[in-house]
Amino acid sequence: MDFKEFIKEKLKDKLDIDNFIKEAEEAKLDLEEYLYRIGKLDDSFLDAKGEFYKLPTKKFLQDEKISKNVIKLLDKEFAKRNRIIAFDKKEKEIYLGVVNPKIENFDEIINFIKKTLNLEPKIFLISIKDFYRSLKQYEEFPETLKNLIFQIREKKPPVAEEKFVSLEQEILPSEDAPVIKLVQSLIEEAVFSNASDIHIEPLMHKTRIRFRIFGDLNTIAYLPKDIHNQIVNRIKVLAQLRLDETRIPQDGRIRVLIEGREIDLRIGVLPTIEGEKVAIRILDPLMGLKQLEGLGLNDYSIEKLNIALKKPHGLILITGPTGSGKTTTLYAILQKLNKENVNIISLEDPVEYRIEGVNQSQVRPEIDYTFAAGLREILRQDPNIILVGEIRDLETAELAIHASLTGHIVLSTLHTNNAIGAITRLIDLGVERFLLPPTLRLIVAQRLARRLCDDCKKPIDPPKEVLEIIEENLRDVPKEILDRYVKEPYKIYHAEGCEKCGGRGYIGRMGVFEVVLITEKIEEAIYKGKSELEILELLKEQNFINLRQDGIIKALSGLITFEEAVKLT
Repeated sequence: MDFKEFIKEKLKDKLDIDNFIKEAEEAKLDLEEYLYRIGKLDDSFLDAKGEFYKLPTKKFLQDEKISKNVIKLLDKEFAKRNRIIAFDKKEKEIYLGVVNPKIENFDEIINFIKKTLNLEPKIFLISIKDFYRSLKQYEEFPETLKNLIFQIREKKPPVAEEKFVSLEQEILPSEDAPVIKLVQSLIEEAVFSNASDIHIEPLMHKTRIRFRIFGDLNTIAYLPKDIHNQIVNRIKVLAQLRLDETRIPQDGRIRVLIEGREIDLRIGVLPTIEGEKVAIRILDPLMGLKQLEGLGLNDYSIEKLNIALKKPHGLILITGPTGSGKTTTLYAILQKLNKENVNIISLEDPVEYRIEGVNQSQVRPEIDYTFAAGLREILRQDPNIILVGEIRDLETAELAIHASLTGHIVLSTLHTNNAIGAITRLIDLGVERFLLPPTLRLIVAQRLARRLCDDCKKPIDPPKEVLEIIEENLRDVPKEILDRYVKEPYKIYHAEGCEKCGGRGYIGRMGVFEVVLITEKIEEAIYKGKSELEILELLKEQNFINLRQDGIIKALSGLITFEEAVKLT
């Protein structure tokens, strides 16, 4: 059996693999490269590749760094040509990440590395995604940025009336080519850094570039103020915005090819007293589209979610503040429900990630195409599953409930502090209480926490006051859950920082959740108008774990810090 046949057999239940193979051939691309380009490549392909070639695999974490001394053991052009990366070195061994071990002259290439470096190669299979991201680590972004600034300044001398105290603050207007390269480098570096947003901010005497990485804004560079307008205009051109309009905000969208795949960028331009500020939201399908199992849901949460998803109809709500990952969870659920025999339609504001097989529609309130108006139209499209980006008003809430009562699965979000608060919120919007019990199936509340780096996290004994908080919160947690996830004596973990995590102590983020399955007893309590506290007492019967408890369990498991668990919940 050749590799394509093996992959077809392994992935036939996950992907429309026959069509993808045909499309890859038509595009004259390797299958893995094609799946990566369209955002359909996940770890299952690498697992299958390892099984076929009988080689170990290496999966890089989101923000994992390779030592510069190690990666540069192989020349960049050599690595790029042969799709081989050096990612670790131990004594007399060099660890090599290989995309395809069946390339021409592979054995000769490995022998060449062995003789040249006088190191014994250890071969690991890696995905094309990790190869591209690793290849990017050859470049030092600050050096790239400085070189581009020098190119811009070669075109014209500095403007005399402005004085700056550092290299980045010198003023030199540019022609288009270096500015184009500068904007391209900023966006590529943001994608490589797993940033969700880029902020280009005009200050009094300079321009500040900040990336939002795993929830926190980080200053990446300061650029000369005089090139600010050139950068903004380049972005406006890409987003097809008006260059001559600087008095009012403008919004646009760009689709770009970065690291071999298509990525959407949402552009917002805002006039400020110092000039136009630009915010770029990066919508990377490999970052935003995740499977349910990759969100940080523990077994006790996944189990309830799976029970609700097997129901033929009903309303599933995801709650939490802005930036808590609600949309990511919605998309993960949508992917699980996305089958050939169902019609899925979504109403979103905006459409953040494209999902093949889902009919996604962008609401436009400025032309009265709102969630409510769109939902009325969707019900005429014979849907099985409906996603409504957010329930904001009574009309949308009533339509969503009507849809779930008439045989549809409806997914949506609400802004509430906890899961049970969703019931109160819907009633406050004006929904009749008696409509909720036959409608609601599941409510998930969530927060996003920074995930500790496995290589440098350090366990410590919790202080007395921390231990009291832990014991108080875990008192009601069922013993079988504690035995499965927590070991005594309790340890909490501290973020140290190392080369792998870039000195931050954290790699990526994960969710902290509470999941409420609407049982008959909960339905009865809603009918009778029971308070949130009374409903919480009933939840103990379904092994309910609240946000604080889930956070503390993750903290004691070494996944997040105790401080993070308490701060977020």
